[in-house]
Amino acid sequence: MNLQASDARWLTAAARLALRGRPSSRPNPAVGAILVKGGVVVGRGWTRPGGRPHAEAIALAEAGAAARGATAYVTLEPCAHRSDRGPACADLLVEAGVARVVFGCQDPDPRTSGSGLARLRDAGIETAAIELAEVSGSLAGYLTRARLVRPHVTLKLALSLDGRIALPSGESRWITGEVARAHVHSRRALADAILVGGGTWRTDRPRLDVRLPGLEGNGPEPVVLTSRALDGVRVIAAPRDIAGLPETQYLYLEGGAMTAASFLAADLVDRLDIYRAPIIVGEGLPAIGDIGLTDLAGAHGRWALVERRQFGQDSYDGFVRRR
Repeated sequence: MNLQASDARWLTAAARLALRGRPSSRPNPAVGAILVKGGVVVGRGWTRPGGRPHAEAIALAEAGAAARGATAYVTLEPCAHRSDRGPACADLLVEAGVARVVFGCQDPDPRTSGSGLARLRDAGIETAAIELAEVSGSLAGYLTRARLVRPHVTLKLALSLDGRIALPSGESRWITGEVARAHVHSRRALADAILVGGGTWRTDRPRLDVRLPGLEGNGPEPVVLTSRALDGVRVIAAPRDIAGLPETQYLYLEGGAMTAASFLAADLVDRLDIYRAPIIVGEGLPAIGDIGLTDLAGAHGRWALVERRQFGQDSYDGFVRRR
């Protein structure tokens, strides 16, 4: 395996490790770090709850003296700004004597952007940047916040083969099977907040929690899209108001057809999670309302398939918005 392929493999592993820090690392990004020496992992870490310690600090502490001469694989540029909550990771890597740092994304935070790399290079540490979809995907919430000043939005749809989400009566339990529903709960556990429309909230009173063993405490904050005031739940009046959700990097959207349409029409959906059950409903409730599309040409080229899985009899496709 050549150096580039080896670097990509370890950096991908760091991105997967970073998921362990999501969403509890907020307001900081969930970062993954792996220290490798002689082809062997000597330290690894991910951002801990509340944002500290950082991934690099944990990996270096685990490696100890073995960090000297190692290569550090970090999903995000090591921070350069000092804080009362902990030292700058670029300084820690210099002090530990690592030989190389391979990272996936430059930090958009102006306190670090480029400065972390400059500090490493000034200390004689070799640096390399590798752009990987797995890495940018693991930082999607943080990068979307920085670039678009709003959370990263995932729209979940559970459909019949003919694109229905419920019977004409509104009955929708259950379109998909138990395994697919468990996967939905694992996706909820990765979100900071979960949003439904006012009609769904008033009619179904959905729990919107996580019901997986060991993850029961990882439920996202419920948010309702409605013009009415509601007791005990956060409310926004329009899709654009998601920009004001504090410390929210990842928003999971499970609203009805009109809620889904409003976010799609505003071009605020970054990922589609589509679950399909092998059933035909016929006349029923559609998954998505009118999004203002006037010609088919405008619909093409907007979504890229990035994930496909099978959950029992149900299929799952993940798409990301091409921007």
